[in-house]
Formats: sequence, structure tokens, C-alpha cells
Amino acid sequence: MERAVVQITLFGLLLCLVTTLPNKDDWDIYSFHINSTVSSRYATTVITSRVANRMNESKEIEFQVRIPKNAFISKFTMFIDGQVYDGVVKAKEEAEQQYTEAVSRGQSAGLVSSVGRTLEEFKTSVTVAAHKKVTFELTYEELLKRRLGKYELQIHARPMQPVKDFKVDVYIHEKAGINFIETKGGLSTKALANAITKTQTETEAWVYFYPTEAQQRACDSCGEQGMNGDLVVVYDVNRDVASGDIKTSYGYFVHHFAPSSLPRIPKNVVFVIDRSGSMKGRKIEQTRIALIHILNDLAEDDYFGLITFDGNIFHWKRELVQASKTNVNSAKKFARGIRDGGYTDINEAVLEGAHMLNAHPREGSASILILLTDGDPTTGETNLERIHSNVRRAIADKFPLYCLGFGFDVSFEFLEKMSLQNNGVARRIYEDSDADLQLKGFYEEVATPLLTNVTMMYTGGTNLTQTHFSQYYNGSEIVVAGQITDNDIETFTPEVVAVSGTQRLRFFNKNATVESTGTVTDRRIQRVWAYLTVKQLLEKELQLSGPEKARMKKEALELSLKYSFVTPFTSMVVTKPPGENTDVLHKPKEGEKHHYKREQNITFLVFIDQMQYRQGMTKRYEVGLVVLKKDTKDLNFFCVLGTSYLGTSYFFRCGVEVHLFYFVLELSVNGLLDSVANRGFKIIGIHFKNNQYIEIRLTEMTKMCIFLSSITVFGRDKEFDVAVGDTRMVILVHEKDGNKFLWPVLRQRPSDDRVDGILGGSSAVDYSISIPPTLDCWFMSAESALQRRLDDFTAAQL
Repeated sequence: MERAVVQITLFGLLLCLVTTLPNKDDWDIYSFHINSTVSSRYATTVITSRVANRMNESKEIEFQVRIPKNAFISKFTMFIDGQVYDGVVKAKEEAEQQYTEAVSRGQSAGLVSSVGRTLEEFKTSVTVAAHKKVTFELTYEELLKRRLGKYELQIHARPMQPVKDFKVDVYIHEKAGINFIETKGGLSTKALANAITKTQTETEAWVYFYPTEAQQRACDSCGEQGMNGDLVVVYDVNRDVASGDIKTSYGYFVHHFAPSSLPRIPKNVVFVIDRSGSMKGRKIEQTRIALIHILNDLAEDDYFGLITFDGNIFHWKRELVQASKTNVNSAKKFARGIRDGGYTDINEAVLEGAHMLNAHPREGSASILILLTDGDPTTGETNLERIHSNVRRAIADKFPLYCLGFGFDVSFEFLEKMSLQNNGVARRIYEDSDADLQLKGFYEEVATPLLTNVTMMYTGGTNLTQTHFSQYYNGSEIVVAGQITDNDIETFTPEVVAVSGTQRLRFFNKNATVESTGTVTDRRIQRVWAYLTVKQLLEKELQLSGPEKARMKKEALELSLKYSFVTPFTSMVVTKPPGENTDVLHKPKEGEKHHYKREQNITFLVFIDQMQYRQGMTKRYEVGLVVLKKDTKDLNFFCVLGTSYLGTSYFFRCGVEVHLFYFVLELSVNGLLDSVANRGFKIIGIHFKNNQYIEIRLTEMTKMCIFLSSITVFGRDKEFDVAVGDTRMVILVHEKDGNKFLWPVLRQRPSDDRVDGILGGSSAVDYSISIPPTLDCWFMSAESALQRRLDDFTAAQL
């Protein structure tokens, strides 16, 4: 059948947006300062941006910065024409109504989003009168975590233009003494290296970063829009006292415990590796590479086991064996042969790993269980709560479980809860070229246990943070904070009891370790306590259920409000002059969907990648960006579920009945609407390459399984899990007013794409938000789709 193709170029389509986007020539960032103060490993960072409107008319001026994910925003202020506008931290539910109203009006909301492995983005804007100025000031706080023998303070600089008065000032004060200090990151190399000045005394250090405007254009990640990169300050402190150092102030204390001159403990470690079909390709290759490196690093007095799993369990050996050269080489041969399979039985795999460790008790050793998976359980026991219960019963607090979630298809909250319930942690492994190094880096953090069963005791202390730790690893640190009863330092006695191999150790040296800051006005130690307490309450809330869960949430909320921390339970309402849009600042959870400011005159965006329709279709496009304005009423386009700028696209038509069409694409997804009123689908079609096609229908039983060479579908009670190549989606069975229909949601983008989407008709409910708002055919902003500012793609003329 004859097909016609019409090409639309990207830059031509973006011309229609030129008049609606802020022009950076209209306003000038004349000063940009980042000031960070670190004491007792607690960093308070203030970002101050001063901007002038150079035009003869009012202009909308943006403030957009990136901060560490581990940080809590504690203050945001705007200074405009002599007026001060302070952000107000409220309970999330209290701010939710303002958020929903702002979204429904097409205004900005949800202003913090995860943008990478370690950063979140804060973004807001305000209208400034002609020839007036605005000052933005954002404060965030974080407790630096010691990993592999060092602390890292990450500062991201992205002012969006070269700035005449650009400064980064870092001041570090550690009474224990500073062992070393250095800088790294993209902003510390080549042309910018000589813009950094470091000064150090015994207990203090200063880092100054003052690049000129020319230098701000010259680094690898710099250009006419200025710098875009990280300056990372790396340091460690002296550890002359084995019992650690304690700081006190205003009735609060913080205890840093990290003894270094201890012998390593032999370990027993079992690796549980997912080899299900979704691990196919680069993920399984990188896992093999990392596993071989890790096996090479095992000490000869270590014992280890190796399990792979899909719907079945595959043992290298059925029991733990010593890490002799012969055994390690045999395990490496097994690792090289790991191939992807089918289902994912996480429950049985973790239970088998726990059984191997329980069957091999070894006095004087430390046991560790490590799980790597990229998906949710699809066979065996699939109820997440029952899996948590089974694993907790099997491990019984005898050793930690570390869960590594590979990519974004996995339910990170499921893994995090399972780890926390078993004295471990969960870590996201990002699907990038260095995924094998991420895996190896995590293992290095737990590779050398020095102590087990660590208990921190404080006579005369109260309201303590976590005091029991299953294991302490070389290069890490245990931190405990609390209040001193009646602020009586004389009766305050710290003590640490732990096991090193077969010996029980006691660390106690009050006179050498307890120091007061000497000033009652210094509330930093109190904020360390509040920060740690909130973090640990958030972890407990995740693990618990019922009244205890509600109590943890209530306590975390009360502390967050008292100390003005923006946490998952609080939001900051950004106060602006009368008549301005309402902005509400949320703290995203790991893996949570992002919320972006929508372009006010755009209905939706569509990417099309080498797409051809059959003859008779009204519109035909190839490679381009289609931008529809609100006054466009007579065009029938396909809405995007998820997009890849240079790769796969997914298409649905908005607001009209859709029949299944053929696309000359590697992957296409399309569907037949159930009804315009429901906005849902009764048939979803998935077409991959030239020879694989599956239809999912509501009339079929959801307990179904389909395997093609590159397409896998698992049916459950209320959803279909679909894997196509390295793309993951879920077809939800949604019910509205007694009518059921299908609802596709993209759970993992292709490896070259980092954009979230949601399907809709002329209006859609965004189910990725806790209180779902109804949006006008909303999918994503131009900037989130392009992963760069829209200005970068805008041409003044063709």
C-alpha cells in the first residue's frame, strides 16, 4: 500500500514559541554566590542570586538551582523592591489544595524534581518591574556521610549565564582536626583549576572558587550560558581517639564514631543476582563485569555463595565455600555464563540466599546478603507484604540485607523497605555506561567489616537517634545525636560496646572526647539532631504499618515543621507578590514522578520518529517536534505516553476513537478507546520490529503470560506488566463508575531517555500524583522532554 511521508524540522516548529519564552538578554544575573559552612560534618549552604530586569517593561525572571538529594531545604526568600517574601513550610496535605488549584490553572507547581543520581532541581519565577531587581536566597542543610574514608560536599553551579560576580565560598571547621582536603568535579579541571584557592589550618579549611566570566565559558561543561557542573570538596578528619569525638551545645550532642585501627573481620557473603528476561542486554553484561571484579576482591579467608534467579533458582554451589583462588576462578566462569531468562521470583531467591548464610555460621565473622534486581516479583510469591514478612523471618536480625535496584522498572520503595527491615540499605543502580562501576563501588563500601553488633550507650542522654548498628565498615562512620538530660554535661557519659571478631570491645574515654562548642547561640548541633531524627523517622514510617506508621509520620511532620525542613511530609508555599502564580515546593521521594511547570500556551508535545501512516490519514510526519497551541481545534494528533528524542516513541490519539494502525518503527504502542467519557482503552496493541505483535484486551483473563522473543507480558489481578527490549510499561486495569478500562503507564524509559509521561485524552487524570489532578491533555514540558532548556533549540530564523 502506498505511503506518504512529510518531514517537519525541529527548529522550524519551535519558532512558534519564541515570543513566549524568557529571553536572557532581557534580564541579567549580576551576582551569584554560593556560601557553604560545614561544622561537625553538618553543612548549611546558602545560594544567593541577584538579577536585574534591564527592559522597559515587566519581565518574568527565573531562579533555578540544583541541590543534593540528601539535603533538606530550610529557607527560601525573595527580596523585591524593598519587600521581603519568605516561603512558608506547611504540612503537605495543607499545601495540597494550593498545589491542585495551581495545576488546574496551568501554573507552576511541584517545583523540586530529581534530575540525576545525586541532585534535585529547585525552580521558581517571579515578575519584576522594569529596571528593578530581585534577590533570590535558598538555604539547604545536610549531614555529610562518610564513604570510603572521606566526606564529599557537592556544590552544583548552573547560573544559566556567565556572571560578573560569581563566588563559591566553603568554610569547614572540625575540632577533631582536618586530615586532608581536596577538590574534584567538572568545575575543578582545566581552565577552572586556577580559579580555586584552598587554605588549611589544623582545624579549619577554606575553599574559594572565583572564576572570571571568560573562565566560566571555557570549561568542558561551560559555554555561552555559563557553567554547568559540580565542584566537590573532599575531606576527612583526624581520628586520634578510638571512641570518636562528641560535640555538645545548648543541651544537645552529636557523636561521630569511626575507629580505624581495627583488624578486618572475615566475611560470609552471598550474591543473589536477577537473570530474568528484563535484564537482557547491557544490564546483564555490566552485572557480569562487576561480579567478576568483586569476586577478584574477595579475601582468601572470606566465604561466599552465588545464586542467579529468574522463575527458578540457579546455584553455582549449594553451600558457602572459601574464597580460594580455585573457587574464585570457578565462580568467575559461572558469572561469565549468566544469561537472561524469564520470570522474576525474588521471594524464593532471597530466602535461598538467607538459608545459605544461616546454614554456614562461622564464629568471628560477619555475614552479608546482597540482592541485585531490576524488576518486581512476577512469579512465586508476588505479594510484596508477604515477601517482606518471609524475608524478615528468614534473616531474623542475624545479618544485613543490601538491595540494589537496577534501573527504574523496579519498585524502589519495595527494596528500600525490605533492606531497612533487615538492617541494610537500598541503592539505585543507574542504567549508564558506568553501571558496573556503581555496583563495584557499592560493594567496596561493605567489603571490609570491622565491628559487629555495635551498641552506643549514653548515661544522662535522652531523645536519642538510632543507637544499635549491626555492622560497622572500614571507611564509614556511625553518627548518633540526642539531648543531654537537664543540660548536665558532668553526668553525661558515652560508651560504645561492639564485637570485633571473637572479642567484645568497649570504647570509653569521656575526658578526651566530650567538648562543648562554648556558645549557647550555636544551634547547629540541635539541627544535626533534628535532621538525623527526621531522616530515621522517615525510614521507620516506611517499614511500619497501622498506628505505629501514623505515629512515626506525625513525629516526623512535627519536627519538620518546627525546623522548617522540606521533607516528603511537608511542602513550602513560595510567597510572591499579589497576583502571581502559586508555587508549592515538594520534596520528591526516590523514583517519584516529576512535576514540571507547563508552558501556558501549549496543549501538548509530540515526538515522532520515522513514522509513516497508511494512505488516507489526515496528517503525516517524520522526525520532529509537534507543538499544538490551545486555539488548535481541528487537528487529530496522537498523544505521547513516553518519548525518546532519538529513539522510541509511543502514540495515542487524544479524545477520539483510535483503531490500531501500523507504524514503521522499532516499537509502537497504540490502542482502541473504550469511550470518550472514560478516556480509557479496551484494547492495547504492542508492535515490535517487523514480526512481533501482541494485543491486550479487557475481555481476557488477567492471569496470563505471553513470551515472544522480545516481548514479555505478565498478567496480574489489576495490571499487565510488559517488557519490550529495555522498555518497561504497565497496563493498569482501572475502574471508574463501575466500568473497567485499560490505562498504560510508562514505568521505565528506554536507556537513552529520561522522560516521564502519562496518557490522556482532551483531559487526563495524572495518577502519578498522590491526589490526582485532572489536566488538559498534559504530558510533559518542552524542557523535560528535550532534557535541555527550550532556548537551546530555538532559532531566530531559518
